[in-house]
Amino acid sequence: MLRGEKRGGRGRQSLAGQAFVLQLVVLGLVIGIGAVLAVLDARHDSDVTASREVTDVAVSVADAPSTIEALRTPAPTALLQPVTERIRKATGMDFIVVMAPDRTRYTHTTPERIGQPFSGNIDRALAGETFTETFSGTLGPSIRAVTPVYDDGRIVALVSAGVTRARIGDQVGTQLPLILGVAAAGLAVAAAGSFLLSRRIRRQTHGLAPDELRTMYEQHDAVLHSIHEGLVVFGPNSDGAEVVNDEARRLLDLPDGPVVRADLPISMQRMSWGVVRDEMHVTTDRILLVNQDVVTWERRPIGTVITIRDHTELRTVMGELDSVRGFAESLRAQAHESANRLHTVITMVELGRYREAVEFATAELQLSQALIDRLLTSVGDPALAALLLGKVNQAAERGIELTITEDTALDSTAPLSAQETVTLVGNLIDNAIDAAADGAVGWVEVTVRQQNSLIASDHAPAPAIEPAAALDAAGPANGDSALYVRVADSGPGMSAETFARAAERGYSTKADHHGLGLALVHRLVDRHGGMIGTERDPESAVTVTIPREDAR
Repeated sequence: MLRGEKRGGRGRQSLAGQAFVLQLVVLGLVIGIGAVLAVLDARHDSDVTASREVTDVAVSVADAPSTIEALRTPAPTALLQPVTERIRKATGMDFIVVMAPDRTRYTHTTPERIGQPFSGNIDRALAGETFTETFSGTLGPSIRAVTPVYDDGRIVALVSAGVTRARIGDQVGTQLPLILGVAAAGLAVAAAGSFLLSRRIRRQTHGLAPDELRTMYEQHDAVLHSIHEGLVVFGPNSDGAEVVNDEARRLLDLPDGPVVRADLPISMQRMSWGVVRDEMHVTTDRILLVNQDVVTWERRPIGTVITIRDHTELRTVMGELDSVRGFAESLRAQAHESANRLHTVITMVELGRYREAVEFATAELQLSQALIDRLLTSVGDPALAALLLGKVNQAAERGIELTITEDTALDSTAPLSAQETVTLVGNLIDNAIDAAADGAVGWVEVTVRQQNSLIASDHAPAPAIEPAAALDAAGPANGDSALYVRVADSGPGMSAETFARAAERGYSTKADHHGLGLALVHRLVDRHGGMIGTERDPESAVTVTIPREDAR
């Protein structure tokens, strides 16, 4: 089912949409609560400020000399009322009341209330304390301060100054638009940020719902563990692999945990970053077919996907098939030549040249039969004998003389199997034939025998590059038995550096036929703890020595 059909048919909201709604709700609650707390804090600050202001005004009036002088007169109201009104208007108080100790008012904002008793608490002031309180008086709820007036150490009057809660509310109300404006701006910025974040999440999740993402992950994980091809995925700008499945770890012998390009075989590290199709790579134990693709999304690269298939068994079978095909081609060529020789012999008989006919027939027969008899007698493995015979005829068809040396003698191919022996000798001969074909007169010389080995018991399994002449000249060293193969040709040969690079490249190109064949030979020699070397003087040659089990 398509992703859009799946999401639309079930009416699910995407992960980005759910995150956007949740963020808006949370941010709205947080900003709303913050605005309420800001209003409450402003009201509390206004109360504290009002308490301090009314206390200062009350104490200032009580300590003023004019207040004490007015209280000493028979009619204090006439002197105090104008002064307290001026102070009240100048300081923004709602009332300033000067009263006698018995609560009788000398001043008031409303003149009609002068002479009436003060409504409020004065006991603490009569005890000499200045205090503030919130009290509902004649002007409504207010914050007021009450302080005593002293004359020669005696409390002769009390002063109360205050502001109504309505005035304080008006002061807070002037701050409310600013608080609400800041809250609205914060909510707008938060909503814009949430929208941009939801767009980013939508782009990264492709608009999928949470259950769709979970299903996709489960399917993705199941597919990665079930496919029989190795899969390695690299990001666009990362050297570390983002995805490595179980089959890739098995085929490439990768460690557990994170994988970087340096963990891959050397030949795969040197691959281009572009598209690669059916490229052959050789590891210690396997022959791998590698493909690489660059994955793009909306015309931009988002990663590189490498798929790996194991072709070890297939290449082994193909090697055996090539050997059989070569032997069959040799038989076909021999049959063709035999037919030609037979027609020649018949024609010579018809012409009455009987003696010449017999000599011609027996000479060719003896030459071919002598080689076959020698190989079947000296080489105990029939597959190797058939390979050598086939390569002789294959080389002859290309105009190259292939010679099997007289000291070629082998009772068994151990420690190599018949298939491994065919791979080893066949690839070396093929490379030699290719090298010799470039010259005017080409020749190849092959030696396969058993000899005493130079490889000690503690020899490291890694293939060493050693001059072949040193291997021949050293002679018996410790009496250990080894399989010895030497293939010489008339070609120019390879330097030690080129020979070493051929072992690392692990793939073959049309311009260079040494890649895959020599890489297979190197891995085979390495697997059996042998030695391989090359020389260019006096002739181009490759020498392989593999110790047998008792020598190893």
